[in-house]
Amino acid sequence: MTDAALPRFEIDGRVATAEDLFGPVLRAYGHFTAMQVRAGRVRGLALHLARLDTAHRDLFGTGLDGELIRHRIRHALGDDIRDASVRVHVYPADRGDATAVLVAVRPPKQPPNSARRLMTVPYQRSVAEVKHIGDFGQAYYQRLARRGGHDDALLMAPGGTVSETATANIGFFDGTAVVWPKAPLLAGITMQLLVAHGPDSAKRPIQVAELPSFDGVFITNSRGIAAVSQVNGVALPLAEDRVKGLVELYESLPGDEI
Repeated sequence: MTDAALPRFEIDGRVATAEDLFGPVLRAYGHFTAMQVRAGRVRGLALHLARLDTAHRDLFGTGLDGELIRHRIRHALGDDIRDASVRVHVYPADRGDATAVLVAVRPPKQPPNSARRLMTVPYQRSVAEVKHIGDFGQAYYQRLARRGGHDDALLMAPGGTVSETATANIGFFDGTAVVWPKAPLLAGITMQLLVAHGPDSAKRPIQVAELPSFDGVFITNSRGIAAVSQVNGVALPLAEDRVKGLVELYESLPGDEI
């Protein structure tokens, strides 16, 4: 059930006030993870918690208790929300080296219902392996791509190799295997689940000029999996059956109770 009172925002287990939100809004330092909750469960929950713990060690020099995060999410969902989009943001608090945990609960999001059109941009996210707060270039190029009639920006690492889109990982069908870019990028949770449970996969540097030679291209993020139909207006093979197979595999994975 989804409550009409959404969105909900809680900080450290209590309803956030406008003053509480000054910190998350004004401080461009911190990290987060985004997940889709269905029937009170999340696919790859352990991976989300590991992501938060690793990023916390990188940014703040100490670990982050996964059970505390689960409790914060459960509290924010309450007894009435079973399906939702949930973001967990961690940022500096006003007390010395302390940090605060913001849980944002919003209506659930569905995967894209059509193949994606991408535009390449010469940009690499800073500290790309961390899902961090406040990357201006990422948002800028995504908006630029959408103004040009595309769905998202495809980020290009130094040397012109493909890395990721502004909002998703990108993968390529090569025969029976899946190839992922070998470049600075964030290993998304959906990507990690497909690597662990999906077809054989490999990583290697990929140039944009190679894309039409693959059997198909797809993206993955917390919302799900979708095919890519074109990059810079160049049509790509649509491996609809292969993408459908990945979607079915992903949806067959049991979620973890929060």
